[in-house]
Amino acid sequence: MTPSPILRVDRLARDYGSFRALDDITFDVAEGEFFTIVGPSGAGKTTLLRCLAGLLEPTSGSIEYKGRVVSGVPREFAVVLQDYSRSLLPWFSVEKNVALPLRAHGVAKPDIAARTTQALADVGLESAARKHPGELSGGMQQRVAIARAIAYRPEVLVMDEPFASVDAQTRADLEDLVLKLREEFGMTVVFVTHDVDESVYLSDRVAVVSKSPSRITKVVDIDLPRGRDQIATKELTRFSRLRSEVFAEIRNRVRDVDATEPTNPEYVI
Repeated sequence: MTPSPILRVDRLARDYGSFRALDDITFDVAEGEFFTIVGPSGAGKTTLLRCLAGLLEPTSGSIEYKGRVVSGVPREFAVVLQDYSRSLLPWFSVEKNVALPLRAHGVAKPDIAARTTQALADVGLESAARKHPGELSGGMQQRVAIARAIAYRPEVLVMDEPFASVDAQTRADLEDLVLKLREEFGMTVVFVTHDVDESVYLSDRVAVVSKSPSRITKVVDIDLPRGRDQIATKELTRFSRLRSEVFAEIRNRVRDVDATEPTNPEYVI
């Protein structure tokens, strides 16, 4: 357990009919922490994230944010989903999509303009402000979704494989951007990925989940220094050892499942 957690998950379970996707998941996230959930394909990572963000109701157990039970997305949260195209309004321009949550929460017009402009510059889309999502590539649309989240400046940023559709250089740039914004605004980040290197590079802790019924099998403390660098950090011996530890845990759990009955992939995201 983390001292004075901002987010607390206690014995969380989620069923789809008779199929149990998540089972007995318990962990805490500290304020300002970068907490990553990683695991094999079909491990229910997205289902877990949707429960955490208040988008999906647990079958049993509880999720609390600052001592309040999460039911619906808390106002202090911003969520970047894997299916970015469904979160953007096609009839709005890029800048209007980014500004939408700011307008909804009554941010002053000058602040909306400044924060929208800065967020688009941060993700390299300042020249696309007046375009519409349909005019952009998939990777660019995902950057719009990220810009909208960071412009909102949430207390908790929840991200579901947000960099999966961008090229390697853009992915590295966006990873560093999220780390910078976490430091600048003191955000707590809960992040889902299937990329082991990414999980180690970004995180304070990495939780490994098994295949369904998904449980947390191990939480790895990432004791790398902050101020991380895409080259220098990844050249550290400690980085390699942590990467191996996370990867070995995932691989062991895949082998455990392969030795038993197949899971039902219809329900696991």
